[in-house]
Amino acid sequence: MGVEAGAQAARSRALAVLRVRGRALAVALLPAAVAVVLLVGGSTGHLVGSGWDTARWTVGVLALVVLPAAAGIALVVARARPAMSPTVPVPEKSAPDLYRLVRDLADRLDVPAPSAIALTPDCDSWLEDRTHPAHGPPPARDRDELTAPGSHPRRRAAAAPVLVIGSPFLWWMRVGELRAVLAPVIAGTGPSAHPDIAAARRFLRGLDAAVAVTSAPGRGPIARTVLAGVGWVVRLMLRGCRGHATEMERGVAAAAAERAQDVDYGLRIVAQEQVGLAYAGWDRLLTRVALPAWRMGRWPSRLDAGVVAALTELSRRDRLAEGFASRLGERPACDLLEEPGTVDEATSLLAARLFHGGPAEQGPDWSPVGWQEYADEVVDRKWRTDAARLHRVLDSLGVRPATPDPTAPGPGGPTLARVLDHLATEPGQDREQAPLLPLSDADDPSDADDDAEAGLGNERSVLLAARLSAELAREEAAGTAVQPQATAGQSPETVLWGDGALPLFPLQPPRSARELLADHITAMVCCAAVDTAGGAPGLDWLDGPSLLLNGRRAADLTAKVLSLTEEGDPAPLRDWLVASGIRPEKPVRLV
Repeated sequence: MGVEAGAQAARSRALAVLRVRGRALAVALLPAAVAVVLLVGGSTGHLVGSGWDTARWTVGVLALVVLPAAAGIALVVARARPAMSPTVPVPEKSAPDLYRLVRDLADRLDVPAPSAIALTPDCDSWLEDRTHPAHGPPPARDRDELTAPGSHPRRRAAAAPVLVIGSPFLWWMRVGELRAVLAPVIAGTGPSAHPDIAAARRFLRGLDAAVAVTSAPGRGPIARTVLAGVGWVVRLMLRGCRGHATEMERGVAAAAAERAQDVDYGLRIVAQEQVGLAYAGWDRLLTRVALPAWRMGRWPSRLDAGVVAALTELSRRDRLAEGFASRLGERPACDLLEEPGTVDEATSLLAARLFHGGPAEQGPDWSPVGWQEYADEVVDRKWRTDAARLHRVLDSLGVRPATPDPTAPGPGGPTLARVLDHLATEPGQDREQAPLLPLSDADDPSDADDDAEAGLGNERSVLLAARLSAELAREEAAGTAVQPQATAGQSPETVLWGDGALPLFPLQPPRSARELLADHITAMVCCAAVDTAGGAPGLDWLDGPSLLLNGRRAADLTAKVLSLTEEGDPAPLRDWLVASGIRPEKPVRLV
């Protein structure tokens, strides 16, 4: 499909969307039009009689009901605030080279330049229309930032969308690769500037925003009833537009891709490979490295720099280092920013907010952490926090220490042997134990998920996992109850998504009781290794927190822990502890 063919297909579908709007308007005006005809016919003596009088009254009443209802629906659609993606704005003064690159691309493609640039903590790039009055106009001095000289800046910038770029692309890609990736995205401003396509998109965004308004909670019974009717009508129009809107966007994408064919075609093939690599490294970095820190109340302040380290490590493990070394010698796209560190910190905080639901600003319980301090301030603290929680739960279950130790902070102290003995002992064996505390509904092992109960070795494992889940849930509930309020100086993006909707994109489902138990046992083992065998906390860019023994990563620990938690067999873990020189009977330091 050529440029003209794609644009023509998009315009025809846009007209189909606008026809849905026209039909809705016609349906709203039809009773009033018929009522006018009947009234005029009666006044001129042409439509007289009891039947025509009944018709006039019936249609008149219908028109008096339909017209205000249609006006109300139109008002809701017009005043509804379309969703706007949370991004980090990049003014031209902080990235003149990046703006120059985008402007040159737009000139070469012969399309309107985007009105501004913003970054998103994700591996994607798109154009976003922010011309709705509720979003507020951009400052006058910034309206024509990307507009080529000699054009009509105000008129062009008013219709041009904002270019949103995935921040990992800037750090991982080279300048040429970024240019090749952005070419088809920027080419989309051409079809977007067509009046029919722009009008159709505004109509669709208004309908979508109206659906969100009608679905918002916290309304009174009368408001809910009225908005339910509005929502039904709006959804009906959306269903009528859905197919046409899909085909319109396909036509716009086809036209943009065809227009960008001649721009760095050979380099774009290589750049698309880098897009896939960046996505894999970014996902791994967030789930394995950033998420543990977020759960500890710390947010890594250089996530974008971290994705470069993660992908470099990935290339080394996959024996691709030679090919990557040559491209890493080229100029990285982040050099197009005046202060890449500041931008990286802003996108890292936004990533924590979007993917974890963290506060919008740093505070005593939500502070940044650098990669140099990650091992000591995140990994070690996470292990000791989990170990402390594990021993608190064991205390609540009345589990006594394995071997009394007068040097420990308590009777026997918090030892790994206490955990091993408790989980390895069969329920039928005699063991002197204090009475168990009463169980709450959340602690009842019968309520644990089926996967956890099927995988855990005995009743003690199930009970311990359930108690750990309940304890962690209480801690998380207490933490979310003291979230800081939004400040008066929020950007326009932040007021469109409140704390109740966060995280917008959770990285992982909540950990099961089985996973929590394995994590806490692993943390206890790592604490014992650090305190009794000279181990050290470490950071693996692809796998997250790791234990270092003699300077090497202990990669074979997980299977031994699962053997204990799922089969009740401590022998593999005990053998590994002996081989590693770890003393399970020695108390460890907790948080």
